Amino acid sequence: MPSAPHPDPPQRLARALEGHPEPAVAARWLAELPELRERALAHWGLTAERVVSPGGRGSLVVLVRRADGTPAALKLATPVGGTAREAAAREAAALAHWDGRGAVRLLDARPDDGALLLERLHGEVSLRSLAEAKATLEATSALRRLWVAPPEGHAFETVEKHTAAGAERVRAGADADVRPLVDEALAARAALVADPAEAVLLHGDFRQGAVLASDTGRTPWLAAGPEPLVGERAYDLARLARDRLHDLMASGGAAAIARRRLGKLADALDVDRERLRGWTRYRAVESGVRHLARGRRAEGEALLEFAGWL
Repeated sequence: MPSAPHPDPPQRLARALEGHPEPAVAARWLAELPELRERALAHWGLTAERVVSPGGRGSLVVLVRRADGTPAALKLATPVGGTAREAAAREAAALAHWDGRGAVRLLDARPDDGALLLERLHGEVSLRSLAEAKATLEATSALRRLWVAPPEGHAFETVEKHTAAGAERVRAGADADVRPLVDEALAARAALVADPAEAVLLHGDFRQGAVLASDTGRTPWLAAGPEPLVGERAYDLARLARDRLHDLMASGGAAAIARRRLGKLADALDVDRERLRGWTRYRAVESGVRHLARGRRAEGEALLEFAGWL
């Protein structure tokens, strides 16, 4: 087998690891990474080609060839947002349930090592390469395929439980100058989880950048990198609603455009407008406060400004 590419994580992933609340956990994963990678390559008889860069914030992806020469992707989950084993197990369960419908197909998994073997997509080409209207159309098409009933006896976390921890962090970490906006967002979240609309399998981190070009023959665009949850569709759609935020902020009448976008997305997917508005505001505020806490002031302030428009 040819020598594999050096497994040092791309900068985007390195920055995510630097912000890990338990530095020792991140350091241990980095130290174990060469062994994890080599073990997965050997187990599946893979030949490594190159590390995907810039890649994501929660995994290292290596483009590989299987023993029969077919292309694939080896994904090694990091302990960002939980243990690598938990992240890999959740993603594997969701991908297995979708079985290629709207999402990348799972070929095999070794959750104990945080390793997934996936069919290869064109990771360098996402919906963000398309014009806004076309990207939105393709994104909503992908969501229609992903939103299905979860498997019986599933172990996926609910939106209510997942957002409870985030809500507590926001409540504890918000500065006084953003407290009114934070209080509104937390009140909206409390009302939404108190009266859940439905319980379907969600991608969890759905955005244009998570939908990649595919030549599998099933569809030209497939979702990747799920952080699966079970809950209402409005929660999933809320992340997509703020896509291309910097472009939006640079346009004239940005606040009005943002509100119109929410309405169009809700109508296109038959989602209640007010529930989408509530989840969009909450998710933007939670993300904004988190960015500010990590010293990413520009990103945090942009997200909070967006939330205020709604």
